[in-house]
Amino acid sequence: MKILEKITLIIYSNIILILSVILCLLVFGWLDMQLVGDLINKIIVGETSSRIVLGVCAVFILLSIKCIFFDTNSKEQIKERQGVLLENESGKLMISKETIENLVNSVALNFQSAEDVTTRVELDKDNNVKVFVNLIVNEDAIIKDLSANLQAKIKEKVKTATDLEVKEVNISVKKVAPKQQQGE
Repeated sequence: MKILEKITLIIYSNIILILSVILCLLVFGWLDMQLVGDLINKIIVGETSSRIVLGVCAVFILLSIKCIFFDTNSKEQIKERQGVLLENESGKLMISKETIENLVNSVALNFQSAEDVTTRVELDKDNNVKVFVNLIVNEDAIIKDLSANLQAKIKEKVKTATDLEVKEVNISVKKVAPKQQQGE
């Protein structure tokens, strides 16, 4: 959300809060209706104050319409959620996050020590890739060597297949799977 939208939302929320408190105080009889009526009358009747109130109301009406009818997500944000859009003189290519995740999974499962893998990919606006890999490894795995080799291989494979830079490959070993004995 843009900073102007955040500030406007804070101001708008505070005004609604104040109006709600005043209405509750009026309903419970803890605030005099005549006092509130006189205050509103002075604000509306005064030439300068009535123009200020009218301007503020017009701005809030427009902001309310914008929030109700127009999506605040930009096309750029939607593109980032879907994948990476690459363009050249011949046209466009959309590489989805799922494609990159499947590529990473296939790389990880080629390692004998990896029993199971799940992957999550994050993309930023500069098309930089962050990969998060959750592994289940077998008990013979040398985790430090496996992770270093896996990180290098994932970076290499993603770069070769998609021409995207992988900024980070974060590996989390969730479990060490026991060896299954033959004959069971």
